[in-house]
Amino acid sequence: MVIRREVPLMRIGAAVLLFALTFLPLAAQQANQPSPELVAKQIVQEIAAGQFARVEQRYTPQMAAALPPGRLAAAWASALEQEGSFDSVVSSTTAGRVQTFDVIVVVCRFQKGLVDVQMGLADDGRLGGLRFVPHREPEPPWTAPPYAKPDLFTEQPLTLVNGKFQLPGSLSVPKGNGPFPAVVLIAGSGPHDEDETIGPNKPLKDLAWGLASRGIAVFRYMKRTQRYGPHSSEDPAKLTVDDETVSDARSAVTLLAQQKKVDPRRIFLVGHSLGAYLEPRIASGDPQIAGIVMLAGNTRPLEQLLMDEVHYILTNGPTPTPDEQKQAAAIEETVKKIESPDLKPGDSVNIFGGAMPASYWLDLREYHPIAVAQTLPIPILILQGGRDFQVPATTNFDEWKAALASHHNVTLKLYPSLNHLFMAGTGPSLPQEYEKPGHVDEQIIAEIAQWIFYGGESPHLIPAH
Repeated sequence: MVIRREVPLMRIGAAVLLFALTFLPLAAQQANQPSPELVAKQIVQEIAAGQFARVEQRYTPQMAAALPPGRLAAAWASALEQEGSFDSVVSSTTAGRVQTFDVIVVVCRFQKGLVDVQMGLADDGRLGGLRFVPHREPEPPWTAPPYAKPDLFTEQPLTLVNGKFQLPGSLSVPKGNGPFPAVVLIAGSGPHDEDETIGPNKPLKDLAWGLASRGIAVFRYMKRTQRYGPHSSEDPAKLTVDDETVSDARSAVTLLAQQKKVDPRRIFLVGHSLGAYLEPRIASGDPQIAGIVMLAGNTRPLEQLLMDEVHYILTNGPTPTPDEQKQAAAIEETVKKIESPDLKPGDSVNIFGGAMPASYWLDLREYHPIAVAQTLPIPILILQGGRDFQVPATTNFDEWKAALASHHNVTLKLYPSLNHLFMAGTGPSLPQEYEKPGHVDEQIIAEIAQWIFYGGESPHLIPAH
C-alpha cells in the first residue's frame, strides 16, 4: 500500500478503525456469486452474531496476515462499548472500486446512532478491507466552479501507457486551432483518481477546467497506486517514488507533447503536495519540461510532516481519546523506524494498518528538493496556502523562500486565507474543513495562467475568456 496523506488523519472519535489496505489482484467473479452488497450485508450479520471465525475465513491472505484471529472480535466489542447494542442493517451501497476491490458501505443502526461499516470485497467475495466509521451522508455531486467555462474547451479520455501500466485520464483542450501551452497535473501522496478526489472536492478537476477555460491544455490521470496497488512496481517489495509518481509524470509529458493542438515547447508541470515535492526531481530528468508550478510543496521529509500533522490535529481539536493517543504513539514509533539508520531494503513499515516497503522511504531519504530545485534553469512558481496544516508555511514555504528568493527564475507567493487544497476559509484549518464542498480559489487559477503565458514575469492577471 501507499499511505494516503492527502486525506489527513481524521479524528476517529467514537468509531473503531480496523482495516488492511493490502489489495492484490484476485480471481474473477463466479457466475453465481452474490452481489457485493449482499455479501457485505451477510458479513455484517455474521459479525453481529459473533461468528468471527467465519468472517476471518473470508480474509485475503494479506488481510489475514495483518489482522490475526481475535482482532475482529476485540474491535467489535469496542464498537459495542462505544455505540451501544447493534440493532439492524439500514442500507448498503457500492461506493466505488479501489484497485481490484469493490468498496461497499453498509449503514448500521446502533443504540446510540448510525455507523458505516466499510469493506473492500474482491470479485470472488473475499474480504480485503474492513473498518467501522461514523456515519456520513453520501457526497454531493461535484459542480463546476464559477470560473470554469465548459463551452470554451473540450474534454476527452486519454490513457497514459507506461510500459505495462495503463492509467486512465482526461485531456482538456481549449477550442481553437492552437497550438496551446499545456500542463500535466501531478496529484499528492497516496492512491488518487485523476481528479484527486478528497471528500466532495476535486482539486485537480478544478485546476484542469479552470486552466482550460483560460487557453491552456491540461492532462490529468489516475495514479498508478490507485489502479495497481502494491503491483505498481515490478517487484512490490521494491516500490519507490519513481514507480508511484516520477516515471508516470515524465511519460505524461511525452504523451501530451504528441497531442495535435499542444505546443511541445511549452509543457509545464503543476504538482500538488507530494506531486510538488517531487517536481524538481521529475524536471531534472526531462529537458522537455518548460517549467514547474509547486502547490503546497514540502521541503521536509514526509514522515516528519505526518508526525507534525498528528500533533497539530490532536492539539487543535477536541481532547484526544485514549485510542487517539495510542494511534499517535504508534505513528511516532513508525516514524522512528522510517528514520532509523537500521532500516534496510527488504524491510516493511506498518502504518495505518497496511505495510509499505522500506524501499519507498529509502528512496526519499537521499532526495533534497531544495538542492535539486536550485540547479534547475527553468521557471519555477511556488504557491502556498497560509492556513495549510499539512504543509505549513512557517516551515516549508519559508525554507523555499530562504533558498530560492534570490533566483531570478523563481516566483513565490503566499495566500493567507487558503488551506492545503487552496480553498478559502477562516481560522485554524482542520480535517473537517475538507468535508465541505469547495473549489480551488480562482486567484490560483489566474496566477498559474498568467505565469504560463508570460514565462513567470507577467505584469497582470489574464482574465477569463
